[in-house]
Amino acid sequence: MSAKAWSGKQVRESFNDIPSVLYYTKAAHFLGLWASERLLIDRFFPDKSMDLLEAGCGAGRVTMGLWRLGYTSLTAFDFADELLDQARSLAAEKGATSIAYTVADATRVDRAALPRVPKLGFAGALFMFNGLMQIPGRANRRAALASLRALCREGAPLMFTSHDRDRSGADEGYWKAERKRWDSGQQDPRLSDFGDRRFSDESGEVFITIPSRTEVLEDLASSGWIPHFDAMRSDLATESPQVSSFSDNCRFWVALRGA
Repeated sequence: MSAKAWSGKQVRESFNDIPSVLYYTKAAHFLGLWASERLLIDRFFPDKSMDLLEAGCGAGRVTMGLWRLGYTSLTAFDFADELLDQARSLAAEKGATSIAYTVADATRVDRAALPRVPKLGFAGALFMFNGLMQIPGRANRRAALASLRALCREGAPLMFTSHDRDRSGADEGYWKAERKRWDSGQQDPRLSDFGDRRFSDESGEVFITIPSRTEVLEDLASSGWIPHFDAMRSDLATESPQVSSFSDNCRFWVALRGA
């Protein structure tokens, strides 16, 4: 096993692997939008005709959820082509032919990479289920935020989620020990930043970074987004057992595209 830090290429390969494709496809077909997601979508994206962009759309769970809610102008992309094939298949099965799907990398997506971009930019964007936090390297995550900013019009909301290292609960002991490992130079060399984690579960090999709230605020400021709202999922809605099994508690973020 390589001792080099995990790369975007490795993350793409993990998402294209069979366990991941099956996991996210099942969620797209049977799980749909969470109660917390629906609540905030209604609040921050009230106009169902607004041009929306979804980054890291995976197998289409959120995109199809938006379509079912009546949103009529949806563009979505992911860098895992196997997952995107599943999203297209689900959309075709349900007759959601108006959704424009394409393969693109969030860290360098631009107008040329997308099938359609409104003249003034998108009116809103989403990057759900911790997708932003599954990009290795803080500089790369900031690049993704900057790319999305360039595609959106001034004032457009961006909604995304992260876990919160400061609200880690049962993992508090892990992070204290991990801090000592990083301070002494004994951290896993496959990790780029303090907060990174690698593990395996039913979806296959997983990379994710668990930031502090302060780190996310810094990343938004560095990429031209204005923090507008954030709250833990548990403070927003009571989720179904299926959603709670699919995802641990997380923090929702909404930031506005600055001038």
